[in-house]
Amino acid sequence: MSAVLINNGPGVIVAENLVKRIKSGSETLTILDHLNLHITAGESVAIIGASGSGKTTLLSLLAGLDLPSSGEIRLAGKALAALDEDGRAALRAGRVGFVFQSFQLLAGLTALENVMLPAELAGLADAEQRARETLAQVGLGARLGHYPYQLSGGEQQRVAIARAFAARPEILFADEPTGNLDSATGARIIDLLFDLNRERGATLVLVTHDTALAERCGRALRLQDGRLHG
Repeated sequence: MSAVLINNGPGVIVAENLVKRIKSGSETLTILDHLNLHITAGESVAIIGASGSGKTTLLSLLAGLDLPSSGEIRLAGKALAALDEDGRAALRAGRVGFVFQSFQLLAGLTALENVMLPAELAGLADAEQRARETLAQVGLGARLGHYPYQLSGGEQQRVAIARAFAARPEILFADEPTGNLDSATGARIIDLLFDLNRERGATLVLVTHDTALAERCGRALRLQDGRLHG
């Protein structure tokens, strides 16, 4: 089994003996193989690895968006296996933010409405105020009424980052957050991500193939042969 990768302090994200297998025709593929991980509150951790190594699969499992074949995951002190789908969604609401490579903005909503949505789902009464403040922080205070198609790729990713931070999450998961951006825009997005992370004190876990981005994190772990290596 892989070594448990830990820092001092209680784990806000803990995976123990995590296994993920999938069916591919008549074969069973092992994506993650008794993987262990321990991330403390406020850490920034990069997960790097080759394409197809299982990085996005691991992120989905840690966030409770998918279920492992075996093993245990604890998110913010809660065992995900003990929760049903609604319970996992309730745990994420207001506590977990996401930034995706593909932005995943809702085309029929304005920038303001996209950013308000997770705060509203978390039941926060000041969702609009939070959204306005966070969009201003990312330099889009004058673009509140614009729809995604009216924004550049970099602006759309800034909206996505604002959406992730608006509910003041304890944990932020980012999956290749600069993957669809040119290098100059990607560099600005990285600066913004880490600036907001420092200000809010959230735990940051990001999947990336970008070594420069990984080096900005407190730890970089390589996913290889289904296990993490420090």
